[in-house]
Amino acid sequence: MSNKKILMITGDFTEDYETMVPFQALMSVGHTVHAVCPDKKSGDTVATAIHDFEGDQTYTEKPGHRFALNATFADIKVEDYDALVIPGGRAPEYLRLNKTVVAMVKHFFDTNKPVAAVCHGAQLLAAAGVLEGRKCSAYPACQPEVELAKGEFMDIPVDQAVTDGNLVTAPAWPAHPAWLAQFYVLLES
Repeated sequence: MSNKKILMITGDFTEDYETMVPFQALMSVGHTVHAVCPDKKSGDTVATAIHDFEGDQTYTEKPGHRFALNATFADIKVEDYDALVIPGGRAPEYLRLNKTVVAMVKHFFDTNKPVAAVCHGAQLLAAAGVLEGRKCSAYPACQPEVELAKGEFMDIPVDQAVTDGNLVTAPAWPAHPAWLAQFYVLLES
């Protein structure tokens, strides 16, 4: 697998597994991953939350770990990156209000570079206006955002993923094997 430079845009109360697992998995196969958050620098941390599926009508939320960022948001030049990862959790809800973040996401679609988004990451995709005519999976509560952004919401099992062009999406962290496998294919194409 060729070494790619991957940007991960995350923030406070990102989903713990949806941040740490792809961060480590992508590095373990030789990619460089820079995790950033607006108004934070390399060495700062973001709070994470663990979302579990325990039979309730929605996920439960528990405190996660502190996730250390390894790059400074203000120093990022988005054109230097080959791909983008957008973890879920609550972070996309507020990140979509940041015009710089939205412009960064849009760049990856304008240049047809690989993008992997999971769970509530679809909120950021919708805000960037990149879902029109695309198939997109997400946490089921994000279906209205996907459809309002003129995307086709893919109601797939929680452990599956879907690829549409340069975009691979999944409902939640149980899909990591499928989601990452499909992202690896995009990274090699």
